[in-house]
Amino acid sequence: MKRLKTIVLLALAIPLGMFAKVHKTLYVVMDGIPADCIERLQPPVIMDIAKTGHYSRGYCGGKVGEYSQTATISAVGYTNLLTGTWMNKHHVLGNSDQKPDYNYHTLFRIAKEQQRPVTTALFSSWSDNRKVLIGENRADNGNFKIDDVYDGYDLDKKAFPEDTLQQHIFRIDSMVCHQAAGCVRQNAPDLSWVYLWYTDDAFHLFGNGTYTDRYVMKTDQLLAPVWEAVKYREKNFDEQWLLVIVTDHGRTEDGHKHGGQSNRERTVWFATNQKDVNAEFQPSSLAHVDLLPTICRFMNFDVPRDDAFEQDGLPFIGVRDIYDLHIMPYDDTVTLTWKSDMPKEKAKIYIASTNNFKEGKPDTWTELDSVASGKGKYTINLQTQPKSKFYKFVVATKNNHLNGWLNR
Repeated sequence: MKRLKTIVLLALAIPLGMFAKVHKTLYVVMDGIPADCIERLQPPVIMDIAKTGHYSRGYCGGKVGEYSQTATISAVGYTNLLTGTWMNKHHVLGNSDQKPDYNYHTLFRIAKEQQRPVTTALFSSWSDNRKVLIGENRADNGNFKIDDVYDGYDLDKKAFPEDTLQQHIFRIDSMVCHQAAGCVRQNAPDLSWVYLWYTDDAFHLFGNGTYTDRYVMKTDQLLAPVWEAVKYREKNFDEQWLLVIVTDHGRTEDGHKHGGQSNRERTVWFATNQKDVNAEFQPSSLAHVDLLPTICRFMNFDVPRDDAFEQDGLPFIGVRDIYDLHIMPYDDTVTLTWKSDMPKEKAKIYIASTNNFKEGKPDTWTELDSVASGKGKYTINLQTQPKSKFYKFVVATKNNHLNGWLNR
């Protein structure tokens, strides 16, 4: 009896984390569907995912009129999501002649640089997502490989001949979802991205109307086997999945175009199966750049401090300590202000007077002070700092950080 009691006590002493489910992530980009269209049509698969977890509007496009203002264009949006940074950092300016700054690491590079093995997959209707934006197998981008790749269909003119309504792209989307569902069910990669293209083409061709409504609903149905595969894995294996469905940009009022900074073009939407989201997951704060830190937190990825300091978003799961940083210069001082969900947490204030990071070189970050995050304000005398026309600031707590730039 004494021996049995000892075994029970030892079992209770084992950390709960040893029995934690294996975490897996899959995110889907459905191209160019405005939030009001989703909310009006209520596509059943997306809504079922949201019913399991949550749905919210969010924004793309950075901050209007400031250094982070970002074009509401497809490849730009994908890169916002991939890097957790806005266009001023990742430097993808449009859909052609992209020249990403690979010093801002994508989700896939972060995954592949973990100490533990992390399997990855891409299911994409556009080959440039892998070749250019992710930058697979490039010497200037870590030479990493994606484990399971299903793309190149856009280059196969024999199997998918073009037609006047571009419906061959919808057939490619169908193939992509079929491959994704099978791979998730059989292989369950740790990190996967599914990209679906045709809804953007439909809007470009017809704008708002019955044709685009029909293909939004048809594309939603393509996701059904993918969603079923995720549920199958969770039911039959010791796995917990983060599933996020998101769009890359909104549209002009008539639905035909995008790229500008109108409210409809800047408004995006997120649906996730996660029940426990924090206050970041609401229209006033949720943004493209929040996806990467959310996935990194869910997957427990280790991200080097200097890399993390460059990321512009906040995780929408777990604890959010601080948010909404503003930088106000006044003569030779600058005041940082922020808001706090956890006012008793300590906030460390950092400054750098260079931006060497964009060239793959380190910046010198100086820790200035530590204050209660509930203070929400800190003033810096720039006369005490290296003289520069440019400064970077970070306010960092235990659970998240905020960053900002000052050009003088």
